[in-house]
Amino acid sequence: MGDLASKLDKAYEGKSVAELADAPVAALQGVSDSDAEHLKSAFGVKTVRDLGTNKYFLWAQSIAKLAE
Repeated sequence: MGDLASKLDKAYEGKSVAELADAPVAALQGVSDSDAEHLKSAFGVKTVRDLGTNKYFLWAQSIAKLAE
């Protein structure tokens, strides 16, 4: 995964992995508050953990890996 801090907004750099899992998805670099609201309304995703364990994202990731 490389440098984890480079994938986070500055306010979340240095947080523990447990804290990051429960952080809002907007903690991820490039995910705006507006994007986070869309993810929440469309998929019920509120946290980084929700995003990482969402069945639709996992299915899509599996399909993409199989297509490689």
